[in-house]
Amino acid sequence: MKYVLVAFVGILLASCGTKVPYNNQVRDEFGLNSEQTMKKVQFITSATIILEQNKQSGDLGTDSDGTLVSSSNKEQDRIIIPLGTECIFVGYGENNSLIVRFENGTGRTLTFVQRNASSPSNKYYLSADWNNGQNGGTINYANEMYLATPSSGTAYLQVVRKKLQKTKRKDRVVKGMKV
Repeated sequence: MKYVLVAFVGILLASCGTKVPYNNQVRDEFGLNSEQTMKKVQFITSATIILEQNKQSGDLGTDSDGTLVSSSNKEQDRIIIPLGTECIFVGYGENNSLIVRFENGTGRTLTFVQRNASSPSNKYYLSADWNNGQNGGTINYANEMYLATPSSGTAYLQVVRKKLQKTKRKDRVVKGMKV
């Protein structure tokens, strides 16, 4: 019984896939050269991506009894894409960047680019105008400008990789021959 349990756990662990960064080496190994083959691949984020949009408005004036009034309103809109969120390939952008979608809607895509395209093992990171990385980077999402937090710059695309090995064995017992 113990051996059956160990064998079952071994088979279960062997069937699980591991997350690996998507890069040109993985693309070449699996022949992911066309948009049709890329659309069959499930991509996953490696880190949490946070997009923020702040809107402020204010007014200076007086109220009915002559008191000076300064009012301000602040509205913050945040889009959070947690670690491990699945996304799908939409198409290629400039310089072989990957455009992916996390949700339906016009312009609701993000672009991922290689930071050093000369290395085949380089990952595809979130693309934004990082402004030297101090306050995050501006990014267009859903046709509006957002600020990606600095930690969002560490997010790259991953894929799940499994190794399947099938072995077919045919046994035949030979009984021998007598004179």
